[in-house]
Amino acid sequence: MAKKNMKEKRPAKKKVIRKKPVKKPGRIRARAKKPLRKKPVTPKVKGKLIGKVTHYFPKVMAGVVKLKAPLALGDMLRIKGHTTDLTQTVTSMQIDRVPITTAKKGQEIGLLVNSRVRRRDAVYKV
Repeated sequence: MAKKNMKEKRPAKKKVIRKKPVKKPGRIRARAKKPLRKKPVTPKVKGKLIGKVTHYFPKVMAGVVKLKAPLALGDMLRIKGHTTDLTQTVTSMQIDRVPITTAKKGQEIGLLVNSRVRRRDAVYKV
């Protein structure tokens, strides 16, 4: 037999298709849920809630209070928060740097305080 000078044709390679592993039915693991963010709880204090602290100025030791009820000089206040617990009388109040003797509901006043207060601290009239 005579040899021919041509390349032998090789059979084409088959593509290997890898299959993803099939999950076996069985115990299904529950996915952990993220904890819900809860609103900060204002502690229960005797007295009437008259406002919340919105800002604090450390150099002059004054807090800004948004009032929900009227307030006057000489009233006894309790400022209560997560780390704050302060009882004092109202000695000085201001609106736009003008001293006042009484403040009405809905006003934001500057209040002189004896120690540090924080945002969202509750202000009670004792």
